[in-house]
Amino acid sequence: MIKVSKLIFLLSLFILLFSCNSKEGKDTYRSAVYRAVNGKDTAVLDIHISDKRFYGRYEISYYEIGKDSGDVRGDLRGDTLRGDYHYITSGGSWKRIPLALLKKEKKLILGNGVIGTYFNLPCFVPGVPIDYTKSEYVFEEIKNKN
Repeated sequence: MIKVSKLIFLLSLFILLFSCNSKEGKDTYRSAVYRAVNGKDTAVLDIHISDKRFYGRYEISYYEIGKDSGDVRGDLRGDTLRGDYHYITSGGSWKRIPLALLKKEKKLILGNGVIGTYFNLPCFVPGVPIDYTKSEYVFEEIKNKN
């Protein structure tokens, strides 16, 4: 009798573990690498994008000065990627800033906006539009990893 109950327990455990690892319902991510050049500065964005979210690495190399390097993450809303950039500066300190990228003609345009704080986290001030016309970086896809 004990062996049957152990068998049922192990079978139940196996079914539970298998169902938790099922890939149904999980987002599928497309990976791509983008690069933008502004004068002698270069920015590289290596991201993974699903229908709803994105995450990845972002690095800005400043000519003869150093680089900022860190992680990006956020949500995809229509043709806009909105999230944050958490990075270590060329001076060695950690910073977090909001990030907005507009998808347009197979390019990602970095947006500029007014930054405020909400619960001690930096964010774009609501009600103030983000400007994509005078972008510091316009990213072009250089490598599709899929």
